[in-house]
Amino acid sequence: MTQPAAMAELWRGDLLESAHSGHAVICDANGEIRSAWGNPQAVIYPRSSCKMLQALPLVESGAAEGLSDQQLALACASHQGAPIHVDRVSAWLKDLGLSDDDLRCGPEVSRDKDLKLAMIRAHEAPCQVHNNCSGKHAGFLTLNRHLGGSAEYVDPDHPVQKAVRAAFEEVTDEPSPTFGIDGCSAPNFATTVSGLARAMAAFAAAGSGSGARDTAQARLTRAMIAHPELVAGEGRACTELMRATGGKAALKTGAEGVFVGILPEQGLGIALKITDGATRASEAAISALLVRLGVLDPEDPAVRKRMNAPVLNRAGKPVGLVKAADELLTA
Repeated sequence: MTQPAAMAELWRGDLLESAHSGHAVICDANGEIRSAWGNPQAVIYPRSSCKMLQALPLVESGAAEGLSDQQLALACASHQGAPIHVDRVSAWLKDLGLSDDDLRCGPEVSRDKDLKLAMIRAHEAPCQVHNNCSGKHAGFLTLNRHLGGSAEYVDPDHPVQKAVRAAFEEVTDEPSPTFGIDGCSAPNFATTVSGLARAMAAFAAAGSGSGARDTAQARLTRAMIAHPELVAGEGRACTELMRATGGKAALKTGAEGVFVGILPEQGLGIALKITDGATRASEAAISALLVRLGVLDPEDPAVRKRMNAPVLNRAGKPVGLVKAADELLTA
């Protein structure tokens, strides 16, 4: 099947009001496709879902020696810009002898409501550390110091990004056909949905082998699972669903309807892309696939919030439902 498959639906009353389609792949530790929906060979930008791949050179090069698991979780994060994130990234930069000005991700208003309002009341402008990608960029700066590159570490021809691309292509096991510039100014290398799932399966299988890459993959996965609150933030799908799995999965969303999963106990990797870029659909779909694989309870509040999310009217009464497509749950 090469056409997008059904992924999520919005029902209002007895009528299917909206539908979302996309592509999804589950790969095993050998890189073989276990299950697929839509077109496994669809080429996509993984966006922020691949931050653990972008952090691989940081760890396997030895540049991460001395970094904590909290810092590595932030290197893989699309965080809320809450104090728990901003304070840690700021401290990381200080440890490097650097400042906000050395980042290249650009300023972003904090996504944490309390901090955002406090800064508005104090007439404080957002800084680059508030950017949801500032942890990844602190990782880039750490690797850049190790490599001795120039200040413009987001340039596609910079040693940092060359190292990222090499790791990305090796772990997806396919050459990247192109790249785009992400919202944080770093290159985002394209791959197929199956390539992205294969990469996640490689992370899932890591820890039992040898070598710098195996060690790095296992350490990054453990860091994400140990610190879900740093990978995203309170109320976010990555954080809530990781907690709901009880440590059985590392999960990461990406812009435009991408979501990935790493399941170490099963040696499986998941990647999915919603063709219209809808977040509500990607969250419903990843929840359904994790239920299918037995790592999420369908009755868990974090799952029901996304896989069978009620649509409320202005009076707070349920009038509809956002649900995952049945095909994702059935064998």
